[in-house]
Amino acid sequence: MIIAVASGKGGTGKTTVAVSLALSLADQRPLLLDCDVEEPNAALFLRPVFEQRQEVGIPIPVVNLDKCTFCGRCAEVCQYHAIAVVAQKVLVFPELCHGCGSCTLNCPQTAIHEVLNVTGRVEMGHAGPISFGQGVMNVGQAMAVPIIRQLKRRAIRHDTSQQAVILDAPPGTSCPVVETMRGAHFVLLVTEPTPFGLHDLRLAVQVARDELRLPAGVVINRDGVGDRGVEQYCAAEGIPILMRIPLERRIAEACSKGVSLVEALPQYREKFGALYRRIRRLIEPEQL
Repeated sequence: MIIAVASGKGGTGKTTVAVSLALSLADQRPLLLDCDVEEPNAALFLRPVFEQRQEVGIPIPVVNLDKCTFCGRCAEVCQYHAIAVVAQKVLVFPELCHGCGSCTLNCPQTAIHEVLNVTGRVEMGHAGPISFGQGVMNVGQAMAVPIIRQLKRRAIRHDTSQQAVILDAPPGTSCPVVETMRGAHFVLLVTEPTPFGLHDLRLAVQVARDELRLPAGVVINRDGVGDRGVEQYCAAEGIPILMRIPLERRIAEACSKGVSLVEALPQYREKFGALYRRIRRLIEPEQL
């Protein structure tokens, strides 16, 4: 079962929940992927040993000017305006290219081939019984989606019915979050009971449930502060609140030291195990 742990905003405790869930399922040898490739931090808590590293990126077009007739067909088919034909020149803008290959496929003179533009790397390893992977985007790059896509493709096997796969999504509701959620069986949304938390939770629900048609549940972190807006919203929308984590100084202190919640407070190991079992009961068998 693939669970995407997401949040509409940063700082809600998303990684805390993802790491704790993985540790609580250690006897099942779960897979945890940190898909926040711009700032991966799950490794700070798990301290994995990386056994494989591979550069990844986007295939970008290179034009053979000896064969090119400057017909402009490549520019016509590019939806992202990453290539332009001006007089007897062909301009390629790698930062705009999505690597779709349309220009290469549509060139009538076969004057275009592709080379890999390295934008980051994928790292795979283990943290004890937990299989762990993360994507790391190079400084100055703009596109996280190709790195997330390749991380998932390399790590997730086709049959996930018997393995727990946990995806720690980037914060927000933009394209990297959508790519992380895509293919998941369930989205676990971590929020906080504040007006800001409610506002961004609404956006995350719209992406997960309304756009991607994925079942979703909520974890309320720092429970006990703010107001009851999140609870009222979830009740009105029929979204189950699956777990509450109170606002406690010892939890914050543990996280600041790189100590996971279930290591600092062992009683939470069973609570996260119960959370996983409840998610399984919420999902129809045919979805797995």
